[in-house]
Amino acid sequence: MTGIPVGISTCLLGKEVRHDGGHKHSRFCTQVLSRHFDFRSICPELEAGLGVPRPAIHLRENTDGLRLIETRGTADHTDAMQGFIDEVMPTLADLRGYILMAKSPSCGMERIKVHNDNGNVIRRDGRGLFAEALMRHYPLMPVEEEGRLNDDRLRENFIERVFAYDDWLQNVAGENLTARALIGFHTRHKFQLLAHSEKIYRQLGPMLGNLKSEPLTDIAERYIASFMEAMTQRVSRGSHVNAMQHLMGYLRDSMVDEDRKVLVEQIEAYHRGEVPLVVPMTLLRMAQRREPVDYLHSQQYLTPYPDELGLRNRV
Repeated sequence: MTGIPVGISTCLLGKEVRHDGGHKHSRFCTQVLSRHFDFRSICPELEAGLGVPRPAIHLRENTDGLRLIETRGTADHTDAMQGFIDEVMPTLADLRGYILMAKSPSCGMERIKVHNDNGNVIRRDGRGLFAEALMRHYPLMPVEEEGRLNDDRLRENFIERVFAYDDWLQNVAGENLTARALIGFHTRHKFQLLAHSEKIYRQLGPMLGNLKSEPLTDIAERYIASFMEAMTQRVSRGSHVNAMQHLMGYLRDSMVDEDRKVLVEQIEAYHRGEVPLVVPMTLLRMAQRREPVDYLHSQQYLTPYPDELGLRNRV
């Protein structure tokens, strides 16, 4: 089985491509995510022709925008980087996500230092040139920095978004777009959407109520933009409880009183922070398997990514 195509900074795979000839090997990426993701690695600085080893570079404020300048000296590599970006960016359209190296003037996604002509830091709100271009060209694509994946909730959120975006690109986008495909996607992800943003959940249902009111491609573009915006919002315990209670409503008639009581107790325990999400979710899945309800069978909220990732054990 082919993995989901995901971009990654080359140094995170243990390749010695950094300016000092080192790497930033992420074992979570190579030993865990690689079982499910087909990584496509890029080192923008290397592939822009800067070589290994190479002088350290930083972002420098200029009248015409940010420039990529060597930290010791005045050598400017902005045009070489921009040339590489212009060449590679169209080839990344099939990626379902991207994992970037933090603090890099090329790959850093946020809080990158910006310097003045004297080499002094004047602000810390920059973004690496490659990362900026990536996120501008592909605003729907889930993008995260490797270091932030150490946060259990950020890690779970990113991976959930990758799998949802993969569903969209495989089954709805482009030539696959039909009214049925669009409604099917919304149906599969309805409870995920509810958990992430009840506000957007309530907006998207009516949007699909009359698919003949305007071109389907226009509706689909607005739909997926709002959907992916909702998915970036981290789910609170209260929102998970709300979604699970909605699920319980479909299972009410098929559950015996004792099972229902145990499930309610564990949902409340999760709400209090006493057990992880996997506990009440497992009980919900067991109830669904015992007495299947067709509508719930396809709900991605129950299994948004492979169980072996163990992400719900930690949130």
